[in-house]
Amino acid sequence: MRYIVAASSMGTIIEWYDFYIFGSLAVFLAPVFFPSKTLGTSLILYLGTFAAGFAVRPFGALVFGRLGDKIGRKYAFLLTITIMGSATTIIGLLPSYQTIGLLAPAILLFIRMLQGLALGGEYGGAAIYVAEHAPDEKRGYWTSYIQTTATIGLFLSLIVILATSLGLGATAFNDWGWRIPFLLSSVLVAAALYIRWRLRETPLFTRLKEMGKTATSPIKESLGRDWRLILLALFGATAGQAVVWYTGQFYALYFLQTIRGVDKVTSYAIVATALALGTPLFIFFGRLSDRIGRKKIIMAGCGLAAATYYPLYMAMTYFSDKASFNAPALTLLVLTQVVYVTMVYGPIAALLVEMFPGRTRYTSLSLPYHLGNGEFGGFTPVLVVAINFAAASILAGLIYPIGVALVTLVIGSLYIKETKDVSIWKEVEEMVPTTQPIGRSTDSLREKIPSPKP
Repeated sequence: MRYIVAASSMGTIIEWYDFYIFGSLAVFLAPVFFPSKTLGTSLILYLGTFAAGFAVRPFGALVFGRLGDKIGRKYAFLLTITIMGSATTIIGLLPSYQTIGLLAPAILLFIRMLQGLALGGEYGGAAIYVAEHAPDEKRGYWTSYIQTTATIGLFLSLIVILATSLGLGATAFNDWGWRIPFLLSSVLVAAALYIRWRLRETPLFTRLKEMGKTATSPIKESLGRDWRLILLALFGATAGQAVVWYTGQFYALYFLQTIRGVDKVTSYAIVATALALGTPLFIFFGRLSDRIGRKKIIMAGCGLAAATYYPLYMAMTYFSDKASFNAPALTLLVLTQVVYVTMVYGPIAALLVEMFPGRTRYTSLSLPYHLGNGEFGGFTPVLVVAINFAAASILAGLIYPIGVALVTLVIGSLYIKETKDVSIWKEVEEMVPTTQPIGRSTDSLREKIPSPKP
């Protein structure tokens, strides 16, 4: 089980690294590809391109979800990591606006959309791959390792940027050194592909395939049969989870760097430290969800975020002022937001896996996850900044993540059922006839689930 988790997580970390290196370098790359009279205009254009990758994630969920439900989980996420790694490497080689003019932002937008499509298939495959190997009573714990990958990917992107910029110096990094984090992806992806190629298909999907019970039209079945559950998962779980994730990590970094003018090295160090300290809590809340349930923890995270974002960002405004600057206090304030992130995100893979049937799980799970994180979450930075500009207030935009988190808190609390006691193997067991299937033994299906090693 540990090897399965490690192999799945490594590839997913690299995909998140590839996806978020784009956002982490916003202040450097905005003038390179979107030169304008003001940095603010360049940043809004760049963040719009950044958001485009999120907009297409649901389409990736449909494309790769269909492949994952028809052909297998393993092969779908082998394809996604190949596309993501290739796209990221190309960004590292892409000429600037000064060199090729409008072609530069146009190609950048196309590559960003490829990244979004790939990520739309990656997360669902990795989460399901681990969940369908894990025992029912520890599914929250084992899938929580997959939940760490997004934050670790962001953390890795910050560390690589910080190390490269300090090693090369500001002038060289701004000129050409920003390409190194993108080009590094090709090496990381090659290693991940080698490891993932050695993985076998999940035992649950293998049994479904042997029994001829896999979906013939996963998209049609998902949208036709599971649409109510998809909408419930979206508005009652993933929408709130998404805005909490992107506010607590991405927007916190943007707020420090761009709105408050904290120097890049210090702001990267503050956020990276908070991420490093908070990441183990994904595992804590995943394990806790196996005991007390997924729903309680996710709803608590949304509620706490909605109640405290304004005072947290007021405090960040105070401690980021030159006269009262306090890096440890800022780190603690960002860490508080990261704790909310771990609460909403740590248990959510197990919740989503348990909400949908195995034959359409890849498609049905991926849709609400990527609609939530792609549309509600991915547009958080650009929407918050736009509201700030419109209202002429650096805190006005927080109404967006607070509002979405409250909607999820209400809908999720009222309508989502607790899933921690769901056995995902039950549907397969119910399909098995009382007489022995041809070519199969009568051994218990549950015994075929690998148990975690001590």
